[in-house]
Amino acid sequence: MAVLYEVAWRVLHALIHLQRALITWFRVHIWRWKRAVVGLLLPLALGFHSQKKTGHVGKRISRRVCWGADGRTLEKLPLHLGLLIAEEEIHYTDIANLVVWCMAVGISYVSVYDNQGVFRGNNSRLLEEIRRQQQELLGMDNSKYTVELLKNGTDKQEHQVLKVLSPDDGQLSIVKAAQQLCKAIEQKEKTSKDINVTVLDSLLRESKNIPDLDPDLVLKFGPVESTLGFLPWHIRLTEIISLPSHIDVSYDDLFGALQRYASCEQRLGK
Repeated sequence: MAVLYEVAWRVLHALIHLQRALITWFRVHIWRWKRAVVGLLLPLALGFHSQKKTGHVGKRISRRVCWGADGRTLEKLPLHLGLLIAEEEIHYTDIANLVVWCMAVGISYVSVYDNQGVFRGNNSRLLEEIRRQQQELLGMDNSKYTVELLKNGTDKQEHQVLKVLSPDDGQLSIVKAAQQLCKAIEQKEKTSKDINVTVLDSLLRESKNIPDLDPDLVLKFGPVESTLGFLPWHIRLTEIISLPSHIDVSYDDLFGALQRYASCEQRLGK
């Protein structure tokens, strides 16, 4: 009888996992199909397919003005927005679009993260795609949106900053900081009573790869319900919003998330 119970339990457990996997698959693919259908039908309905080049320029200027106005309507904007990509397939153009839209609405600091280090290994490709999309989406106005790939977390920048992060910047930084503290105690430079949250926080912020600003908002793309090692020390008070996929993501998806962030009440531990 015990064996039958165990077999039944394992079958039930397997069915639950299968159900979750199917729900996730349908959620992501239905979202993509819906975006694809809208993308095909809307231009036909509005007659945009017959627009001349001058019409496209006018549309681009209109969008640019609209995006800037959207940012000013929000009660608050994140100073630092993180893009956490929890998907195996990565589309650089879609990530570049998100970064450019962030520029347009007034967000000056953007971090991009994946737990495989793909962006860290291809940061020049990402930067090139962002500059291409700047020209495509912002046109002649892109001169005032200068993007710099930040390599040192302590640098102060007055323009758009892009920080590419990998797992080495999260848990590994905490491990290294802990090792430093242990070594300081071993060498009698500190005692165990000297170790506190402030000291550890100060050590972590000395790291060249850690951003100066903690993320106010992280947008997580993909079905995985995890932050996958994204700056675990720095997102204690961060608002995290999940979206199905970064592939074919639209400006409306981004602005909808910003509206949710603007309307949320952050108690900050109170």
